Amino acid sequence: MPEFSYQASNTEGKQVKGTIEGLNRDEVIRQLVSQDLKPREVTLITEGKQVRTFFKKKVKTNDLVLFTRQMSTMVSAGVPLLRSLATLEAQAENPTLKSAIVEIVKDIQGGAQLADALGKHPDIFSDIYVNMVRAGEAAGIVDDILKRLATQVEKNASMKKKIKGAMTYPVVLLSLTVLAFFGLMIFVIPQIGETLKGLGGPDAKLPALTQGMLDISNFIVKYWYIVIALIASTIFGVRTYIKTPVGHRQFHALVLKLPIAGMLTTKIAVASFTRTFSALIGSGVSVVEALRVTGKSLGNELFQEEIAKASDEVVNGKQLSQSLENSKLFPPIVPQMLAIGEETGQTDLILVKVAEFYEEEVDTAIASMSSLLEPIMIVIMGAAVGLIAAGVMGPIASMGQNVQ
Repeated sequence: MPEFSYQASNTEGKQVKGTIEGLNRDEVIRQLVSQDLKPREVTLITEGKQVRTFFKKKVKTNDLVLFTRQMSTMVSAGVPLLRSLATLEAQAENPTLKSAIVEIVKDIQGGAQLADALGKHPDIFSDIYVNMVRAGEAAGIVDDILKRLATQVEKNASMKKKIKGAMTYPVVLLSLTVLAFFGLMIFVIPQIGETLKGLGGPDAKLPALTQGMLDISNFIVKYWYIVIALIASTIFGVRTYIKTPVGHRQFHALVLKLPIAGMLTTKIAVASFTRTFSALIGSGVSVVEALRVTGKSLGNELFQEEIAKASDEVVNGKQLSQSLENSKLFPPIVPQMLAIGEETGQTDLILVKVAEFYEEEVDTAIASMSSLLEPIMIVIMGAAVGLIAAGVMGPIASMGQNVQ
């Protein structure tokens, strides 16, 4: 953003100098006037520092939750919005969040609504966040909406943290297995091969398993650059294909068909849908808009398509519960609970209960997955070690018998 230097006088007539950022000279003057300063000279210093945008520090979930809760507390206590934001900007430790708050304050001073100002920073504030704030501004309950948002962000972050924690151990074991395989093939197997040939002679016939391991080892050692290129090109090709519309959808469809991952993905999507949709509906957002925003937040294209289809049917006059009755992705409990909510007018409260139920299901599934994956990975590592041991010890034992 452009930076300006200014000279002004305060209410006591004293001269004040400094620098300030603004979109243009007129906005800078408005900012100075709002601070009870009388501008005398405003000069452009630089057109902006766009280079910084490449090195922005990511705003962590904890920072966003703390910002949301503190702003909710201050607004609930009757502190003016601009003063609340100024206080939060002063104590913010994350430089990216601090910079965003400064720009939000400037936008609000220029006449923008809070939701519109937040919407200019999509890397920090999601569509769900912005839409809930916009609904809160329309209904005059921004403080209550901010409390709901903080809870929403905390729940989502907690679920992601549990999933990452459950996957850490299997990923570490798999990585160690791959490293051990290549280490043995590059450094150990060639030495063993030389030893076996020395004992049995150059014309000695080795078992098929041992010979196969030696051939793989020789190929890796001799053509290592081909192996690296093949692995890199495979990874690059798969990632590139997944980024295409067709590949993206096929990958999401494959995930849903996997035995453990599919079940877990479905539970996570249902929990996320019910809690997010509940929060938006409870904030006063229309059903169609809530469906549009919620669909984008689920992270699975098939669920997004299902919700988009339901949204079209709602526009045509159909109840949401009826639209999801024949869904192959959403379990029957979701349309049933939606129907009860539509009849009683308490859709948001009922869906919160569904969300809590499925969040508990996700916790249980993650714990089960961890207990199941650990022995599977140990068996895979044991099988790999046993295979190599059989390939090495088999010919040694055979030669020992021949010697006897």
